[in-house]
Amino acid sequence: MADKYVMGKKGERRMKDVEVCLPICVGTVSFWLGKKADEYHSHKWTVYVRSPVNEDLSPVVKKVVFHLHHSFAEPVREVQQQPFELTETGWGEFEITAVVHFVDEAKEEPFQMVHGLKLFHTNEQPLSTK
Repeated sequence: MADKYVMGKKGERRMKDVEVCLPICVGTVSFWLGKKADEYHSHKWTVYVRSPVNEDLSPVVKKVVFHLHHSFAEPVREVQQQPFELTETGWGEFEITAVVHFVDEAKEEPFQMVHGLKLFHTNEQPLSTK
């Protein structure tokens, strides 16, 4: 009988011809602050990494590291539990990189996704807080 295991990139034992697929989404949502807005804080926004069907990712995802614009006091933020998201305020649009780290047992390398933070939407009107 043929061996059903193969050697992985780092010498770990892996099941031969088995692939696991876990859909993961990155996205943002933003809201105009209205009367609470000032020159540097016109919008409240959230960036997230989640399952497209809202299932718990924590058995597979160890942490997510978000890389924000360099103008933030702490541009690299680590979220180690669900929900894998962070909320901030600001005035500008920029690209956010989310690096997904898997649990040690998965023996998978981290991977990154890039998502553009959009504050002003296609109709050029900010979303209302009402």
